[in-house]
Amino acid sequence: MDADVVVVGAGLAGLVAACEVADAGGSVVLLDQESAVNLGGQAWWSFGGLFLVDSPEQRRMGIHDSLDLAWQDWQGSAGWDRLTAPDGSPGPDHWGREWARSYVEWAADGKREWLREQGVSFFPVVGWAERGDGTSGGHGNSVPRFHIPWGTGTGVVAPFERRVREHVAGGRIVYRPRHRVDELVTTGGVVTGVRGSVLVDDDAPRGAASSREVVGPFEYGAQAVLVSSGGIGGNHDLVRANWPRQLGDAPGTLLTGVPAYVDGRMIGITEAAGGAVVNRDRMWHYVEGVRNWDPVWPGHAIRILPGPSALWFDARGDRLPSPYLPGFDTLGTLDHLRHTGFDHSWFVLNRSLVGKEFALSGSEQNLDLTERRWRDVLRRPVTPVPPAVRAFLDHGEDWLTADTIGGLVARMNELEPDTPIDAAHLERQVVERDRQVENPFTKDAQVAAIRVARRYRGDRLTKRAFPPHRILDPKYGPLVAVRLRVLSRKTLGGLHTDLAGRVLDPTGVPVPGLYAAGEVSGFGGGGVHGYRALEGTFVGGCLFSGRQAGRALAAAL
Repeated sequence: MDADVVVVGAGLAGLVAACEVADAGGSVVLLDQESAVNLGGQAWWSFGGLFLVDSPEQRRMGIHDSLDLAWQDWQGSAGWDRLTAPDGSPGPDHWGREWARSYVEWAADGKREWLREQGVSFFPVVGWAERGDGTSGGHGNSVPRFHIPWGTGTGVVAPFERRVREHVAGGRIVYRPRHRVDELVTTGGVVTGVRGSVLVDDDAPRGAASSREVVGPFEYGAQAVLVSSGGIGGNHDLVRANWPRQLGDAPGTLLTGVPAYVDGRMIGITEAAGGAVVNRDRMWHYVEGVRNWDPVWPGHAIRILPGPSALWFDARGDRLPSPYLPGFDTLGTLDHLRHTGFDHSWFVLNRSLVGKEFALSGSEQNLDLTERRWRDVLRRPVTPVPPAVRAFLDHGEDWLTADTIGGLVARMNELEPDTPIDAAHLERQVVERDRQVENPFTKDAQVAAIRVARRYRGDRLTKRAFPPHRILDPKYGPLVAVRLRVLSRKTLGGLHTDLAGRVLDPTGVPVPGLYAAGEVSGFGGGGVHGYRALEGTFVGGCLFSGRQAGRALAAAL
């Protein structure tokens, strides 16, 4: 036996689990197919937002939240419909719901304190993501809950990366990059180790695709194996094979929001060792994807984090109906757009709204927050267009500007000649909206939503809900159109696990010696989110499931 535990995957969930085992005195072999520069996985690239309930940050912003309200929102978003099997036994959603309840309770009591003990602190303004489908008990956050950590995702990864390196120096953790696991070793029905291939050294920068040339085999034995290898978002073949039927056909053009190493390999390998996979058809992809003008990985795209004011049109130039508004209902909007028969849609707005309401997801797109440049962060509300957004305006293939609707539509039709838009039709809808902005008794649902957003102090301070004005007012121009396409991102189903992170077999019995954490397990239970996410729950799901599984492993050694 080479260690007490082998951890497969050095992303955030794997780092947290390895630290928990090593902190308790256990020994760990930490394996990853990528080089050491990629320690921390895709969480390093993320905006890092974290879902917290009734936090001091919320209270300071005048937000009244509670465990009961958060759990109501989570259940309304999840929509679990597989809680019981036909024979009356627990169904595929049972453990996902159990994980969700535990996670929401942790978010309300313990999560923030634990993170602060690691050195993670938060930006004082709480974001309001996934504002909902317009119903009290349905999808969405009733209040702002998206807490932005200083340092973004990079800052969340940092303390766990530091702890892992300290354990490596102390001999508790053996870290082996460029070690790709190809098989879980089973002895007498118990998972006792891993076999795989050592890949050739590759000095590709973080996130870039790396060589898969094999230079030799390896094998490690252990009391238990924890799989924390991520989801399938970088593997378009798997995304399309598991695409939810209720969302129509998968897009012909699919952008990529995660590095190529998010390939889903370990899901099938773990299934071959007896682990069950549930809810394969649940996934979380964004509809506000734009191709990165300065890509790192193949097909690299970025998600726009919009404020509430941009007008959203489908490929034909028809304005999307409520509740399919920017920032309100990601999966509902994806469903609506997939049934239009086209792969793209459009934001139409003006340069002032782009500058004030648009943010871009990702640590590298928010260097002021990532590098903790306080003065630059404070300049955001008074900066006409932030540098990262301005770079897309200047260089992005999806970003178009013009002084008139006619000129803008001409450029839109040049970019998408197979789906021409009628300029008069588009202009009529913009004018209709502009008249509602000037009407205090508006019947326009989006204009009403802007006014609700502006009642929140955080949206006013940050200009995330810019003062309402006519989009066609030249004072705020020029006009801007942004082509949007589907961006692959998160896997919501995965390896079926109980609350200890033990992987279950198809009958619901734990596979001895086998654990999982992070996205590969649907962030816990094979589906902690159900069908929809409230945001701030992906990085947090890696933290929570890694912590749970790591502590369970430490107790079981």
